[in-house]
Amino acid sequence: MAQCEVCGNDYHLSFEIITAGSKHTFDCFECAIHKLAPICSHCGCKIIGHGSEANNNFYCCASCARHEGVSTVKSFASSSLWLLPANSTSKIAAGLPIST
Repeated sequence: MAQCEVCGNDYHLSFEIITAGSKHTFDCFECAIHKLAPICSHCGCKIIGHGSEANNNFYCCASCARHEGVSTVKSFASSSLWLLPANSTSKIAAGLPIST
């Protein structure tokens, strides 16, 4: 058994995640997300999924990126760059490329 580094639970089904050369032990995905998930630079939520990155900041959605003045973001769902017109939120949420 191994002890979760977030909640301290000693659980026989714990698991390890290695990221950026560091090993972490967790008893559940909830604790792993709490410890490792990036945080949206606008709203502060944990980003569970692909998210977006612009200017060295992470965003959970196009709306948050726009609120921070971002006009182009890199999606982690693909290697493409997306332009963010004012009506793009629903397309980003659906994972669709945005045309301008």
